[in-house]
Amino acid sequence: MAAASDLATATPTAATVPATTEATGVAGTTKPVRVAQLVYLRPECLEEYKRCHAAVWPDVLAQIRDSGIRDYSIFLTPVPRPTLFATFKYVGTDWDADMACMGANERVRAWWALTDRMQESAVPGAKGSAAATDDDAVPPWWWRAEEVFYYEG
Repeated sequence: MAAASDLATATPTAATVPATTEATGVAGTTKPVRVAQLVYLRPECLEEYKRCHAAVWPDVLAQIRDSGIRDYSIFLTPVPRPTLFATFKYVGTDWDADMACMGANERVRAWWALTDRMQESAVPGAKGSAAATDDDAVPPWWWRAEEVFYYEG
């Protein structure tokens, strides 16, 4: 599901994290999977986006937790254009099922409707967080970043 994705807004879609690949190890693993995603923020929505994320709806946060998402952050960089960068760990064992639960939650879908209108996807053909959750043929709203370096010292 994508998207966070955010998870509040970046809620990932089934298309964002493959259910079974050696690269991510999501299916059947007990090791957390680190996920990073990005989406553009409409410049005129900067303050509204910050306000809404200062008070994320409790039932959205509960669904994020129940869907195996931990250590979730969204960062904002204003240059070269306003961009949101989200990171989280997926600690569940069935990505597709967890993201289906996320996408079926009406409060999460309402949150996505609220926040998606403040964003612009960098993914060609993306139509929104809910659209990517409803149809695997629709690309994810948030762009999945490739991890090229990790050090846990």
